[in-house]
Amino acid sequence: MKVVVVGATGFLGSEVCAQLVKRGHKVRAVVRPSADKAKVDRLRSMGAELVTADLRDPRSLEKACKGEDVVLTTASTTFSRQPGDTIETVDRDGQISLVEVAAKAHVRRFVYVSFSLDDSNPLRSAKREVEKRLKESGLEYAILRPTYFMEVWLSPTLGFDYLNSKATVYGDGLKRISWISLPDVAAFAVAAVDHPAAKNQVIPLGGPDALSPNDVVKIFERHTGKRFTIQTVPVPALQSQFDGAQDSLQKSFASLCLSVSKGDEIDMRKTSKEFAIHLTSVDQYARRVTGPPGDTPSGH
Repeated sequence: MKVVVVGATGFLGSEVCAQLVKRGHKVRAVVRPSADKAKVDRLRSMGAELVTADLRDPRSLEKACKGEDVVLTTASTTFSRQPGDTIETVDRDGQISLVEVAAKAHVRRFVYVSFSLDDSNPLRSAKREVEKRLKESGLEYAILRPTYFMEVWLSPTLGFDYLNSKATVYGDGLKRISWISLPDVAAFAVAAVDHPAAKNQVIPLGGPDALSPNDVVKIFERHTGKRFTIQTVPVPALQSQFDGAQDSLQKSFASLCLSVSKGDEIDMRKTSKEFAIHLTSVDQYARRVTGPPGDTPSGH
């Protein structure tokens, strides 16, 4: 199967490419002219064909999609923002352009990685609009809606600093979330390339357990052997951040933090069995990134 991956140098996209290659698919990785050289070299070393294109340039997407069986896109401005990038130009208009180009190229299936959260914000609006266009395009599609990634929300980047036994908790820390591991999301995206059960489906994705942030802290305390210092961000403060946000990306991030405070549970028993994907638990993730008590944390 020939698969073009848009967002290939990103956090999720690079993992998708690696798993696709391992499964024997022919991968065409879309890279921007400004892409990080080390990330591009990694894609090249794994055997991916490289093509230069940009979601903001529909003509470049035509070359990327030509002759491909599947388009798989993980691209987003949320963690790889470059000058000129906005949620509107990339996550909405760029992805819609990709849908239209893919339809003209007569690709067999379009796999779109969206997200599960339903709070109103510019990023959610953009993704739901893309989903709507995709459903109307006539393309065979698979829409994946993962919840919160462990590697992002349970990491020092967003205040879960297990390296120093500190954690930022949004809200009261009691609402449960089906945290999902990034490699598991990639595994579902790869499976969706040709799995019959993914055809024309919107698939919510979560991890094997629904755990509150307070539960997660306890798991990390057990693995590190250290008591965590907790910084709580009350819901009114989160709402204030949302109300005062100056651009669409800030407003979307503030909304995501508010959503954490509300929880997001997804029952994955049927889906994980149907796709034969073993889900990573928070306990397994914690063990991987911290190492045995007393060891130097390994990071991720």
